[in-house]
Amino acid sequence: MVQLAVIHEARIEAEESKPAVRYVGDASCASCHALQGKFYEKTSHRLTLQLPSKRSILGSFQPGSNVLQTLDPKSSLLGDGLSFQMQIKDNYFYQTARRSEIQDLDQTIKVSEHTERIDLVTGSGVRGQSYLYWKTDELYELPVSYWSEGRRWINSPGYPDGSAIFDRPVTARCLECHTTFVEAVADEPHGNRYIASSLIGGITCEKCHGPGARHVELEKESEASKRLSAEAIINPKRFSRDRQVDLCALCHNGAKREARTPAFSFIPGQPLDASFGPEPVEESAEPEIHGNQVGLLKRSRCYQSSPTMTCSTCHDEHALELPADDYSERCLSCHTVDSCGVAKASVHSNKKGCIGCHMPIQPTNAIVSETGGRVVRARIRTHWIRVYR
Repeated sequence: MVQLAVIHEARIEAEESKPAVRYVGDASCASCHALQGKFYEKTSHRLTLQLPSKRSILGSFQPGSNVLQTLDPKSSLLGDGLSFQMQIKDNYFYQTARRSEIQDLDQTIKVSEHTERIDLVTGSGVRGQSYLYWKTDELYELPVSYWSEGRRWINSPGYPDGSAIFDRPVTARCLECHTTFVEAVADEPHGNRYIASSLIGGITCEKCHGPGARHVELEKESEASKRLSAEAIINPKRFSRDRQVDLCALCHNGAKREARTPAFSFIPGQPLDASFGPEPVEESAEPEIHGNQVGLLKRSRCYQSSPTMTCSTCHDEHALELPADDYSERCLSCHTVDSCGVAKASVHSNKKGCIGCHMPIQPTNAIVSETGGRVVRARIRTHWIRVYR
């Protein structure tokens, strides 16, 4: 099992010959930026890829709640059945696929099993989680995921119901939005071979601020060197609006843009267009909302009419997410309650209802699971701010 501390140490040692690309880890950042570090450690960004534990895996491993029946034997003419069982053995976590098949007229049942260990947990759990496993240096997705809204195990999105697929590769482009860094064994766009010890899980401080080793070294040296330390770290606050939004758009602008450069080559502060092709023109009145928050925001009149509006106008990257209603105060910094027709027609003030009406939660077609004949579709809050009638 790869441990985060070991990952960071191995990464630092491996990069000693490349001082411009050395990572120090969040603990080093928090030694000076304690307030930001205290809250950031619990954010969805930071928890989007973790090591497996009873705390990080949200699904139940208790008997009676640890089985997923994906194909009902009673509904099949052949009597075939497929189920998955989540197990804990020697403090490790496993997924086991168990298939029973009737072989002949004597009703002989053949049972086959396939077991893999959960090595990585991807997804903060706000909507759900999926799980990954190592096969030597190859990284694959496991067939069972967890759905938070239903509090149950489901087929991993995109996996056919009644199938036990253990060979879906996890590409570097997938990892780019769930990790700070991982070094690929070969420069292959669709490859899934990595140096496991180089993995820095989750979106850490250095994902947005860049590798911090040189910055830390200068801070520890003389007073004169401290004046140079600010130049050795990236501060997105100093970016132009377009570059600030590009930094968020790396992961929140959908998966339809064609990559022009290898994963993990984007540097905060650079134009995203240098790394990705043009954004597809979205003509639909109800566009796909998964991962395209930035594209939808740019369609909003609020964004188009506010030259200084960025993602950070509403979201504090270093703090826990607020309840949706609490973001209404951002709206009321420009708008007034009196300008809202709904508020005028109500007997009460509508000071906390902006988000629910103008940024509603909508179903997505990009995160869909078919489990036991039932379709599970994730719901995500749209960032296209407008009047929904």
